[in-house]
Amino acid sequence: MEPTSRRQFLQTSAVLAAGGAQAAQPAGGPLTPVPPVPSPPQGRGENKGQPERALPTVRLGQHQVTRLIIGGNPIYGHAHFNRILSRYYTDWHTPERVVALLRRCEEVGINTWQNSYAERTLEDLDLYRKQGGRMHWLCLGKPDWDQHPDRIDDAAKRKPIGIAPHGALAERLHRQKRLDELQRLLERIRKHNVLVGLSAHNPELIELAEDRKWDVDYYMCCLYYLTRPRAELQKLLGKDLPLGEIYLPADPPRMFRAIQRVKKPCLAYKVLAAGRRINSAAEVRQCFATALSSIKPTDALIVGMYQQQADQVGENAALVRELGARQG
Repeated sequence: MEPTSRRQFLQTSAVLAAGGAQAAQPAGGPLTPVPPVPSPPQGRGENKGQPERALPTVRLGQHQVTRLIIGGNPIYGHAHFNRILSRYYTDWHTPERVVALLRRCEEVGINTWQNSYAERTLEDLDLYRKQGGRMHWLCLGKPDWDQHPDRIDDAAKRKPIGIAPHGALAERLHRQKRLDELQRLLERIRKHNVLVGLSAHNPELIELAEDRKWDVDYYMCCLYYLTRPRAELQKLLGKDLPLGEIYLPADPPRMFRAIQRVKKPCLAYKVLAAGRRINSAAEVRQCFATALSSIKPTDALIVGMYQQQADQVGENAALVRELGARQG
């Protein structure tokens, strides 16, 4: 892993956030064209011409899934930072670049892709498969699926190995004491003979589902409780809350305890705090090491990856190949 690659990305993000003078035109205008896709830089541990050790895997139902799963947030503009960075992400990720990204995942041994249900994600999935792509697909629903449960049926047509309602939806139904509606969504997923997932940012919901023996095959566990109600945040931090999403360092240990407690496989995400913990190669390595040592050997990580400035796919695969195998 090149020690400056992720810092360069943060520096670019800072320039964009400061006003985007060089990255975006006035409201609604097109972004400055991005350069052609470069050949992926050779990440640490990726030796050309030499066979690589396979990535460690875990079992998800009848499927063997690599312990590193590529997430979809950077691809589809869910930057968890600001509108300008989100736009930068989406403009970079043309359908051709998405396919190139997934091909790179295949090269380093990643065999599973997780993203959210949307017209664009389904189009990219179809294009990737049309060109011979064979990675497993995990589908995450949208926060409005309580109003559109038929979208479960539509997602199932694309043959995912698993479907999970969105964590924000699950927690909203939990707070509103409408867990029966959440369970009906899970039952609808089960009818399609795919794996049933439950996503949550609040570890209490993961533990509740386990204690009540819900018919769930895997959990998607956010390491940061991003859907925490404002009143609860004010109780923790005071009324003058920071602007934007709040990432509390005390959150990952709480979710790790829940992951360790439940028996079913867990897929931990927000490992790098949505890009807030990528200031050095050492910090990235520490985040991966902490996550892999704090989850069960039967669990995996979902990580968003972005290839414009460095081969994050190769770098992250090398880390999981080393650290994940060491844990197993």
